[in-house]
Amino acid sequence: MNLKGYKRIRFLGKILFVLYIAFIIYFLLFSDWYGRTGEMEEYRYNLVLFREIKRFWNYRDQVGMFAMFTNLFGNVIIFMPFGFFMPMASRYRSFFTTVFYSFGLSLCVETFQLITKVGSFDVDDLLLNTIGGLAGYVIFVICAAVRRRYVNRKKDRNRRR
Repeated sequence: MNLKGYKRIRFLGKILFVLYIAFIIYFLLFSDWYGRTGEMEEYRYNLVLFREIKRFWNYRDQVGMFAMFTNLFGNVIIFMPFGFFMPMASRYRSFFTTVFYSFGLSLCVETFQLITKVGSFDVDDLLLNTIGGLAGYVIFVICAAVRRRYVNRKKDRNRRR
C-alpha cells in the first residue's frame, strides 16, 4: 500500500474513533435506554471483583437472559471498537497501550457515573470493558496482518509482470 492509501486509512480511523467516543459517552452516560433517566439519591459502587458477574450469572433466571447478556457481554462488546480504532487512529499500537487506554477510559466512565450518580462504579465493568478493548485490539492485529498479506501478494504479482 502506498503512503497516500495508508494516510487515508489513518484519517478514516481517526474519524471513526472520534465518532465512537461520542457514541460511547452518550450511550454509557446519558442514554435513557440504558437506565439513565434520573439521578440516584446515594452513591452506588461495587469494589469486589466478580461480585456482579456472579450475581448476574446465578440469578439469570430471575433477572432474565437479556439483562444477563447486556451486563456480561454488553460491557465487552461496547469496548471492542475502542480497541480496534485506537491503534488504527494512533501511532501507539502496542498491546499494553491499548489495554492501558481501554482501562483508563473505562475508569473515567465508571468514576463519572459514581460522581454524578447516574450509574454505579463497578470493578467488574472495568474488567469487562478492558477485555472488550483487548478483544478489539486482537481483531485489529488480525485485520492488519490480513491486509499486509494481501498488499504483499499484490506487490509480488506486480513484480512478476
